[in-house]
Amino acid sequence: MIKLSAGDKAPGFEALNENNELVKLSDYKGKGVVLFFYPKDDTPGCTKEACNLRDNYKMLQNMGYELLGISPDKPAKHRKFIDKYDFQFSLIADPEKKIISSYGLWGLKKFMGREYMGVHRTTFIIDAQGSIQFIIEKVKTKEHAGQIFDLINQEKSA
Repeated sequence: MIKLSAGDKAPGFEALNENNELVKLSDYKGKGVVLFFYPKDDTPGCTKEACNLRDNYKMLQNMGYELLGISPDKPAKHRKFIDKYDFQFSLIADPEKKIISSYGLWGLKKFMGREYMGVHRTTFIIDAQGSIQFIIEKVKTKEHAGQIFDLINQEKSA
């Protein structure tokens, strides 16, 4: 697995969103980006995380950050997930796991004694120049926006 660190250049990507539109990380040059990787649309943990981010999306934008989610789901499934929960942000489809792998997030996971390959739930906070500011590996699904705000505010007050 690739191991990225704060200060590294964020790996670029281009992939389809929920509307089958091509999205590139470079489209957001000059803006901060919160890139959250999650395993699967419409599952309990992923729904809690995405809804928490939805509820705090405007505040994130006011802080100068755009929000993008990435999972292996296809665009049509992302569209249903967005419509069901009224998300205002885009979800990027990565069924071949190219982006997920470039960020080092496809790997062995364990759950209830079972081992399997999957997406490691992780968030990257990327600055306006395209460098990784922070990486959140221990995502608290119900409080994820708070984790993000704490790190951004800590950076601003330093």
